[in-house]
Amino acid sequence: MAACPVKSPAVSLLLTDLYQLTMLQGYFDQKMEEEAVFEFFVRKLPACRNFCLAAGLEQILEFLENLRFTQKEIEWLAGQDRFTKTFLDYLVDFRFVGNVHAMPEGTIFFPDEPILRITAPLPQAQLVETRIINILHFQTMIASKAVRMVLAAPDRLLVDFGLRRANGAEAGLLAARASYIAGFAGTSTVMAGAEFDIPIYGTMAHSFVQAHANEAEAFEHFAEAQPKNTVLLLDTYDTEAAAEKVVRLAPKLKKKNIQIKAIRLDSGDLVEHARRVRRILDEGGLPDVRIFSSSSLDEYALFHCRESQAPIDGFGIGTKMDTSADAPYLDCAYKLQEYAGVARRKRSEGKATWPGRKQVYRHYDDKGVMAYDVLTIENDLQNGKPLIKAYMQEGKRLASLPPLSVSRNHVRAELTALPNALKSLDKQGTYPVRISRALEELTVLVDGRKN
Repeated sequence: MAACPVKSPAVSLLLTDLYQLTMLQGYFDQKMEEEAVFEFFVRKLPACRNFCLAAGLEQILEFLENLRFTQKEIEWLAGQDRFTKTFLDYLVDFRFVGNVHAMPEGTIFFPDEPILRITAPLPQAQLVETRIINILHFQTMIASKAVRMVLAAPDRLLVDFGLRRANGAEAGLLAARASYIAGFAGTSTVMAGAEFDIPIYGTMAHSFVQAHANEAEAFEHFAEAQPKNTVLLLDTYDTEAAAEKVVRLAPKLKKKNIQIKAIRLDSGDLVEHARRVRRILDEGGLPDVRIFSSSSLDEYALFHCRESQAPIDGFGIGTKMDTSADAPYLDCAYKLQEYAGVARRKRSEGKATWPGRKQVYRHYDDKGVMAYDVLTIENDLQNGKPLIKAYMQEGKRLASLPPLSVSRNHVRAELTALPNALKSLDKQGTYPVRISRALEELTVLVDGRKN
């Protein structure tokens, strides 16, 4: 069978697991098209996390709005000898006409709390499972990693440098988005600037220095090429010697109206090199030149720099964030909670779910600090702040999502309200998520039915 030319993987409905399509054939045969409710949630936090940060809703809504099979995709499926012609004809007009409820991007959440609910005819709600998990899992994982770095270095410039080590093109692009929501200042990924209006940052590579006859010449040429963004990389050969060259070059550049903005350190003992370079720059009359560092950094390295009072003004964070190196996956799921008006519940050992459509109410103490959450069913109105909101009805957005700047502000407010213990980089107990009586009663009712 020949390969099938498909749309971008980001929008093709063939970017799914085979069982989604084989189940759809079964639903189609049995005319099982009544309303279904699925929810996405994290079962448990990684060992080193105290909370998660929701991200990826924008891409979910875009995916659902544009959901459809192309004729070539249907023709390819026809050649797989798995699906009936009447089913494939049904796929021609397949669209998402359901509802979406979710927590706003940048919301802090905890295990068992749904951050997304899909309500739609069963075939539609089922088919989107794989891509929904794919999008929400990745961006939430990266945002949850990035926000730890924001907590570790709250007064420093943080920039995503991870595209080249990300697990694919989309991963690199969406990592820039997720980290920006979490509080990073920007990214080195140019496409993220074009696609999401995220500020872009860049310096220079060691190859630029190596390509020149000498280091000072490389610095001068780069400054002339980037007069408004002169950031010079010092550690190609000898870091402190390079700093001395920067001091000698500065007056010459000043005559050309070029101001050296910063230098970058990318190897060795960053704390010690930063101290030495800071002293050289200050004594050379360059106190306004900032120090920017990179090199396999994570939240623990940032915390060490902060505790050591290293004179570093900003950090480029790459591999360990864009791969969430210490926690490279979340134990998450997208599960059926209701079908045909009847609450459903998975009772598998170690993977049991709470049934029904749910809402989360957050409670705060008298100082505005998060005290506990209540997980309950949707129609059980409670005191507290409801976290899950409507975003799409009958396949149409209710409104455009706010710009990422609003999500960033939301994260800042969330972190302000987060208990201090949960801001730690180490595991600090469990935040209380209470199960309402209504949800417990529904669970007993569901368990009492014969399956």
